Amino acid sequence: MSESILSLENLSKSYQVGEDEQAVLKAINLEIKKGEFISVLGPSGSGKSTLMNIVGLLDEPTAGQYFLSGKKVDHLDESELAGIRNKEIGFIFQQFQLLHRLNALQNVELPLIYTGIAAKERRKRAEEMLIRVGLEEKLRNLPNQLSGGQQQRVAIARALVTEPSILLADEPTGALDQKTGQQIMMLFRELHEEGKTIIMITHDMEVAKNSSRILHILDGELSEVKPS
Repeated sequence: MSESILSLENLSKSYQVGEDEQAVLKAINLEIKKGEFISVLGPSGSGKSTLMNIVGLLDEPTAGQYFLSGKKVDHLDESELAGIRNKEIGFIFQQFQLLHRLNALQNVELPLIYTGIAAKERRKRAEEMLIRVGLEEKLRNLPNQLSGGQQQRVAIARALVTEPSILLADEPTGALDQKTGQQIMMLFRELHEEGKTIIMITHDMEVAKNSSRILHILDGELSEVKPS
């Protein structure tokens, strides 16, 4: 049995709206094993972005506990959170979030600068990751010289380069046409087969079907979608 890499226990999140308290996540319980590919499926306003922000250590729960790789992480200080984010979590966003003045190689190198890795080793690892995602001929291209699908591959390489415990993808095909989105999902399936742990946020059931396990979130409550 694979070991647990992420565990949420009775996790809740609420915000103060005027004099009222608005519950966004309600007593979420979730365990993810190492090497799983999970989709969290839900419409806009369902709580999935809040859940992603907490899993990504960009927000804190109001109540409950969050364990990542066996360590309780829900109320660490900002410097500790930043260190864990940089080493343990690879982020992939809908809008790619590339720096437009940097070429593909420099964009992928960026997270390694913050971990103090020497320039020669950074370059080597960034090149390896870009080759892995099929961009060996685009190393020196700026983002505006790449298609949307190629930009997302650069973003995936950047997420992989720190060898994180978890890849956290927020609507990774949302800005792509259907064919390009399918190619990116093929890459995700390959990464899963290589043993990567992936958590993907999506509103699209067809995209979610690429994962090995689908969770549904609605009105802040999480449930499992049983295979049909």
